[in-house]
Amino acid sequence: MKSATRGKRISATEVTNVSKHGFWIFVDGRELFAPFALFPWFEKSSIAEILEVERQGPDHLYWPKLDVDLAIRSLEHPEEFPLVSRVSVRGDRPRPSIAKKRSVGARRKKERSN
Repeated sequence: MKSATRGKRISATEVTNVSKHGFWIFVDGRELFAPFALFPWFEKSSIAEILEVERQGPDHLYWPKLDVDLAIRSLEHPEEFPLVSRVSVRGDRPRPSIAKKRSVGARRKKERSN
């Protein structure tokens, strides 16, 4: 008797640890770290909200309770993504909003004009 042809190998995507500095997520057989300093919309989230992650494509993670989408590449190489999140608080729950990174000089100039 011959076994059926195997399908594509996949591994589960799951958050494996949460600390005060960020969380680790297991993706494609490796563990990646998401520091709250770079991904601040997770910092005030509950552990239950962080743990509920879905793999929605080969390079796409989604947290439905937080309505947060991330490319896996942004976790692997955050230096390649020159965007900074601005967190606006609604109640005690942060929501992501992406804005272009401003230089320190541009921020100081804006502060002086206000």
